[in-house]
Amino acid sequence: MLTITKPGLLTSIQDLGRYGFQKFGVIASGVMDPLSHRIANLLVGNQESAPTMEITLIGPAIEFKEDALISICGGDLSPVIDGKPVRMWRSVFVKKGSTLQFGKCRSGCRAYLALAGGYAVKSIMGSKSTYLRAEMGGFNGRALQAGDQVSFKPPGDLSAKIIQYIKKDLSPDTFVQSEWSVASDLIPNHANSTSIRVIKGLQFDLFTEESQDTLFKDLFEISSQSDRMGYRLKGPTLSLDTPQEMISEAVNFGTIQVPSDGNPIILLADRQTTGGYPKIGQVTTVDLPLLAQAKPGDRIRFAELSHEDAESLYLERETQIKRLRMGIALKFR
Repeated sequence: MLTITKPGLLTSIQDLGRYGFQKFGVIASGVMDPLSHRIANLLVGNQESAPTMEITLIGPAIEFKEDALISICGGDLSPVIDGKPVRMWRSVFVKKGSTLQFGKCRSGCRAYLALAGGYAVKSIMGSKSTYLRAEMGGFNGRALQAGDQVSFKPPGDLSAKIIQYIKKDLSPDTFVQSEWSVASDLIPNHANSTSIRVIKGLQFDLFTEESQDTLFKDLFEISSQSDRMGYRLKGPTLSLDTPQEMISEAVNFGTIQVPSDGNPIILLADRQTTGGYPKIGQVTTVDLPLLAQAKPGDRIRFAELSHEDAESLYLERETQIKRLRMGIALKFR
């Protein structure tokens, strides 16, 4: 069990999402940065779908009531354990009584805390993600608060082997971290995430030529009126060649819609189930983690990518994750 002594700005339990219920108006939700979430779970021996703690901008303070194997991936929010810096993107064994805290946001804006065994929260509609607006899933359907006590399940066989391997180097310190880490080519560079690759949307050809050029030429700033549902962008306005009434249709994580005011909105994890605005673009799957780590005030630029190239990059990323999964399994077999 662990205790939240300080809640942070927005800390919630999330997994890969609640799918299959959008036709009933239930949003997918889930993590904003699936890559960091999946790698964090692999580093502690969990299934990639296990829930993690999504920590936004200002992190919580967490006291461990029992020994635990953890990993922290995603944005660098300056994590420390009992005042000593802890490295990210690796396995970390934490002794009972230790306190994990987060400080200054160095890069990105969302960190993911995985814990061997996974957080012991109920599965609702096949997911343990927190749907904040509906107060459903996760920990009591809400963000974590001071005083919350979150239980976790016993470590599985692979997790137990990782713990045994790391503990042999345990010193008088309250934690020990693995000497190995994730390969650098799999760790996103959140400091240089201004370029986001995009596939043309279904209604791209309905926009004026000037708007089409502007999408891939100019910078857009993420507005302070942004959240897990969507990033509202400020910058040059985009317009249709001829105003049209659209029938609502399916939207996805990364869909770029353009409302009547001409300011694009990028739909994110807590997006609505359908949208009636014209879609000028779709963020590629491999760049969703970069987008998720951008914060209000950051400026982004869109780069055009073909569907075929986007698919190739996706398959390459999945191959990298598969290699990491196999490498960990072989190391601790």
